[in-house]
Amino acid sequence: MTTSALTHRVRVLAPEGERHDEILTPAALDFVGALAAAFGERRQELMKERRRQALRLAAGTPLDFPMVTSAVRADPGWRVAPPAPGLTDRRVEITGPPERRMAVNALNSGAQVWMADLEDATAPTWGNVIGGQLSLLDAIERRIDFTAADGREYRLGEHLATIVVRPRGWHLEEEHLEYDGRPVPAALVDFGLYFFHCAQRQIDAGYGPYFYLPKLENRYEARLWNDVFLLAQELLGIPRGTVRATVLIETITAAFEMEEILYELREHSSGLNAGRWDYLFSVIKTFGHRTDFLLPDRAKVTMTAPFMRAYTELLVRTCHKRGAHAIGGMAAQVPGAEPAAREAALATVRLNKEREAEDGFDGSWVAHPGLVPVCREVFDGVLGERPHQLDRLREDVAVTAAELLSVRRIAGPPTAEGVRTNLRVALRYFAAWLDGRGAVALDGLMEDAATAEIARVQIWQWLRHRVIERETVAELLEEETAALGAEYPWAPVEEVRALFERTALQGELPLFFTPEAYTRHLVRRAS
Repeated sequence: MTTSALTHRVRVLAPEGERHDEILTPAALDFVGALAAAFGERRQELMKERRRQALRLAAGTPLDFPMVTSAVRADPGWRVAPPAPGLTDRRVEITGPPERRMAVNALNSGAQVWMADLEDATAPTWGNVIGGQLSLLDAIERRIDFTAADGREYRLGEHLATIVVRPRGWHLEEEHLEYDGRPVPAALVDFGLYFFHCAQRQIDAGYGPYFYLPKLENRYEARLWNDVFLLAQELLGIPRGTVRATVLIETITAAFEMEEILYELREHSSGLNAGRWDYLFSVIKTFGHRTDFLLPDRAKVTMTAPFMRAYTELLVRTCHKRGAHAIGGMAAQVPGAEPAAREAALATVRLNKEREAEDGFDGSWVAHPGLVPVCREVFDGVLGERPHQLDRLREDVAVTAAELLSVRRIAGPPTAEGVRTNLRVALRYFAAWLDGRGAVALDGLMEDAATAEIARVQIWQWLRHRVIERETVAELLEEETAALGAEYPWAPVEEVRALFERTALQGELPLFFTPEAYTRHLVRRAS
């Protein structure tokens, strides 16, 4: 079947932009429409099930490994697909939005993989959504070179990182595209446009269409993605099993279904990734009403905390048991010019990457090209000439449900500095996001939507349990709002403040800041 036979046309409800016609072709829109027609209702039902599950857990239903899938976990016979071209050695992966300058730097960074992030590192203005697709297309066609206004040249080198695209999560919609009178799921827009234009191009270049899948909560959401891959491959005549997808285990419910998620995606799976801030964000969303899940300052919740150790060790054990890569978490430091601060940042990164490599991870994430050498050096020291360490089965690991949920072992009240830091990060990130920037350097760290989420939900949790006073937060909010206006004269201070108040200071916690903020502030924006 070819897209010329499709009649599932999507309407574009946005102004035309430069070169947008190269992405929003009739055939490409038909392809996205076919995906929306096939999976739109099913995605809606899964979002309803998310809400039902949240209510069950809030009412006291225990979270445990599903009994109904015990046979999947006990079956020693199944494995995921073998590594695809360009994904065998993943010792260093760099992440960032598909903005032209950052794309060139990431592809040239010396990392094995570039995770082109259309999700948490991209503010989904219409210009960014389509501009990101153009950057990906141009990168694959090797025509992304350009000269910046300041005269600096950005040119692709000879050896480039393998491109892996992260589309937006299932919970988001793209309101600039409409099918059958409804917005198209954003995940299908990001996936569909990239797959339509770039899948065959990537295959011709010796690679394939590869993806990172964010914020899955259970095996059914993984199954939906697998069915999307099957239909997409069929519609474009791509051989079945060409797609590869790595799932970010960044929700507490998904941590209890790692094997099931691999199983659902097994013919398309390329592994799992451990995402720190979104995982903690999910813990608070899910159990924030309970005092035994009261988290201290986010800086104190390191990957060595017992419940985080249980999560990462189970991830490595699960992946290697099934022949899948286990990819470690983000090093978000931005190496500065001042020597002492730079060395301190690199030492922190080195320590974290040494722990991951020694635990059995096959690679890890960095947010800045300056961190690629230290991450590579650490994994080179453990892997040597081997491309991975899938042979380390970690059969010594046996994690219980209680260990995954043992947050109380580090539970504690926040410090005054922790409260202020969360306010500062959330407000400054919101300002940048409303300005169309999703990856922002703040206080020496590259922050994205995940860090803004954990910052605002921690404030909500502390207020709920009255470990901080509302008056204290109000005073700090006044101070930090004033500081924001002084530091960022361009910032829409009142909009930023209102967004924080709506998403952190209300009785009911919004599950994400992005959907409402997107509709209120970014829809219909041309760039």
